[in-house]
Amino acid sequence: MGDPKKQRKKYSASRFRRSKDELEEQLRLLGEYGLRNKRELLKYEAFLSKFRTIARSLVGKTPLERIEAENILINKLSHMGLVSENANLDDVLDLTIEDFLKRRLQTIVQNQGLSKTPRQARQFIVHGHIAVNDNIVTVPSYLISLDEESYIKYSKRSPLTNLNHPIRADIITK
Repeated sequence: MGDPKKQRKKYSASRFRRSKDELEEQLRLLGEYGLRNKRELLKYEAFLSKFRTIARSLVGKTPLERIEAENILINKLSHMGLVSENANLDDVLDLTIEDFLKRRLQTIVQNQGLSKTPRQARQFIVHGHIAVNDNIVTVPSYLISLDEESYIKYSKRSPLTNLNHPIRADIITK
C-alpha cells in the first residue's frame, strides 16, 4: 500500500492531444455515470490498460505458461463481474471503460433503484447511507464484485430505511 504521506498518481494523462470526439465521449461518460472529474475517468483508463497489457503479453507465451496465467486473469475479472467465467483473452481485450464504470457502487446503487440519479447515489454513498454486507461504504468508486451485488442496501443507521422518508417516497414514485 505504501506510506500515506507519499501518495502517487494512479493514472497517466495522454501525451497527445485528444480529438473533439474523444473529449465529447469523456464528457458523456462523466455525466452518465456521475463522475466527479476527469481524473476518475483516467484512473479507469489506466486500470483497463493494465489488464489489456497483461492479456497481450500472455498471447506470446508458451502454452503451459499461458494457461495458468490466463486462468488467474480470467478468474479475477469474472469475480469482479467484468467477463464471464468461460471467457478467453479476446474477451479481456474487448473490455471497455464502460464495463468498469458499470461495476462502481455509485452506478449499481442507481440501477437498483436506491436513488434517482447518479449524483444522488454519490451523495447517499458519501454521507454513509449505503451499506455493502452490513458495512457502510463511503467510496462511490468502490468496485462491486458479483458476490457483493445482492448485499447492497440502505445502512441500518440511515433515516432512509424508513419508507415514509420524503426522499425515499420520491424515489419510489419515480
